[in-house]
Amino acid sequence: MNDFLSTCHAAVKASDGLPSGHPFHVVLGNEACDLDSMVSSLVYAYYLSKTRGDEEVLSVPLLNIRQGELLLRSDNVFLLRQAGLSPDFLLFRDQLDLAALRRAGRLRLTLVDQNVLPSSDADLEGAVVEVIDHHALERNPSPSCPITVETVGSCATLVTERLVHKAPHVLDQQLAQLLYATILTDCVNMAPAAGKVTAKDSQYVAALEARFPSLPPRAALFQALHNAKFDVSGEPHLCLDRLMSQLMMSSSSGLNTEQMLMKDMKMLKGSLSMAVSVLFLPIEAFLQRVELEAELCSFCHKLGLDLLVLMSISFTEAKQPVRELALFSHSAPCREQVSHFLERAGDPPLDLRPISSPHAHVAAYHQGNALASRKKLLPLLKDFLRARDGEDKDDEAEDEHGRVPPTPANSLVEGCPLDAGPPTISAHALHEKFSKMNPH
Repeated sequence: MNDFLSTCHAAVKASDGLPSGHPFHVVLGNEACDLDSMVSSLVYAYYLSKTRGDEEVLSVPLLNIRQGELLLRSDNVFLLRQAGLSPDFLLFRDQLDLAALRRAGRLRLTLVDQNVLPSSDADLEGAVVEVIDHHALERNPSPSCPITVETVGSCATLVTERLVHKAPHVLDQQLAQLLYATILTDCVNMAPAAGKVTAKDSQYVAALEARFPSLPPRAALFQALHNAKFDVSGEPHLCLDRLMSQLMMSSSSGLNTEQMLMKDMKMLKGSLSMAVSVLFLPIEAFLQRVELEAELCSFCHKLGLDLLVLMSISFTEAKQPVRELALFSHSAPCREQVSHFLERAGDPPLDLRPISSPHAHVAAYHQGNALASRKKLLPLLKDFLRARDGEDKDDEAEDEHGRVPPTPANSLVEGCPLDAGPPTISAHALHEKFSKMNPH
């Protein structure tokens, strides 16, 4: 795998700025670039390189983040090191101009862990030749683009299935460790109570274990990745070397507010622009950060957000998940409308119970339904935007995973774009729309 990644890196560097050359078959995950997106991209691109007969086309895994953002994903870095892969050979979104390749007719695109491109990448749509994903299907079928979409716990499960059945000779210990760790993480160590694992996930975890008996024990590997992601640092088994120790220092406790919000964030846009950031600590602890409200305002200003949703997950001593939710907006109507909608949500119910917030512009909740992850929250927010915008259920709110600009030297600015409030809508009209969508 390292040789493959090194070859990809060299080829991309050699083609930089050239108007012509060999085509690229890019395997692209989503912009959260979590373990699932990263590993699915790496492994599937490697699979294509070993099974496609066209030597003129270079299969390339591309991480859908900037190079400088990798350190924010400490569990990704940890797994790469555990598998013996060098982050130096990875390719990132800011290192390959997909739009230029598309204009030159040199781009083929396979989407993994996503099945539609965000509006910012709409010009790349014609280059999509395949989709492998485990989210709800939003893509229109096309004869020229095979689609594999199944509701499993991890996209890596579908990639594993492809290798096991189509190219078992390609699957080695290194790839198996990447896939195995990712499925365990996404499926919460295969615990049925977490509501993530499916029969197919279990089938292919068992298949990997049977073929590669030297894979790490499930519990130990899951705990190590859990520690890396949730910043339970200082454990000897996490410190693979001095570099790894330095990387682990970039986990949540050492991040500034903006980095914590960017670490795992997705955006939505309709008449309101929203973002949902996942935090890996109790919401009460996050709300105690010094100058937090000014930092949230600055963050929203920079990204043009009307509302920021904070979705926190932490764990009790008994390893039970605790989810909490907070909504920030300087516009009280905006904050209250979304809060009211989520409080009344029924598919799924979030079971929100208000908790104390030290900030006037932040509404905070304990989320009783611990199984309702961001994957379940995003459709609710899309429903809110459709209702607010007067759209039908079948119309999609725009996913706006646009490129987030680099942090300027002085990101704290005076004023906030939300002070004037969101576009007006009468309380009666909004109530009527909500009643139609949630009659209970």
